Amino acid sequence: MPETPDIVDSHCHLDFDSLKDELPEVVARAQAAGVTRMVTICTRLRNAASVRAIAEAHAPVFWAAGTHPMSAAEEPLATVEELVALARHPKFVGIGETGLDYHYTADSKPLQQESLRLHIEAARQTDLPLIIHARDADADMARILAEEHRAGAYSCVMHCFSSSAELAQAALELGFYLSMSGIAAFPKSQELREIFAAAPLDRILLETDSPYLAPPPHRGKRNEPAYTAHTARVGAEVFGLDYSAFARATSANFDRLFWKAAAWAKAA
Repeated sequence: MPETPDIVDSHCHLDFDSLKDELPEVVARAQAAGVTRMVTICTRLRNAASVRAIAEAHAPVFWAAGTHPMSAAEEPLATVEELVALARHPKFVGIGETGLDYHYTADSKPLQQESLRLHIEAARQTDLPLIIHARDADADMARILAEEHRAGAYSCVMHCFSSSAELAQAALELGFYLSMSGIAAFPKSQELREIFAAAPLDRILLETDSPYLAPPPHRGKRNEPAYTAHTARVGAEVFGLDYSAFARATSANFDRLFWKAAAWAKAA
């Protein structure tokens, strides 16, 4: 029986209520589907301890933390020092998610932008990748990412990318990565698939953003890391590759960007 190629869920939320009560089963199903590593994301720093505990309890799970832009007005502004301190944990591998979301929370634009710049500075100081959430804010996002990159280089992934071709190109020109979620597998997402197809293969990651955005055949249901495999199969078709080749490429991309997770896995 052929082995299942290894893939990575670079962005999930295992601390959310619909997943946290059955974590051993969720992790086991992911591993059975070939998802050998997962990064669970803390979106409010007051929850950092519980998210860290998940990574500590489950060998395939790593973690990252930041203030989600939709929560920027509800949470204390994160400090660079606070983020740098969290990054000292051996399984802490990224800064965020942070970013800009003007879809529901446009009234907090200035605060979101200030929070984003603080997270960027933490990414610089730790040399860990920035994890960006962007929705309905393409112009400001492209401007701030470029301004900050000129001020000092940092690495970045545009998580759950579903924005414009222009923002994709702006991110790629800065050396950043685009992450493919279940949205890319939706039947009506052909334009998004074309954006991914135009990107270099060595800048593509996979994710679920679970418990949200389950790809077909699970669309409309709770998402979980095991379903990364469904998005990966669509991604392989987008790039004209067999599944194994696409799995190897995206896993290598993850290792390059999330270097701390790669080092941990190598040492384990």
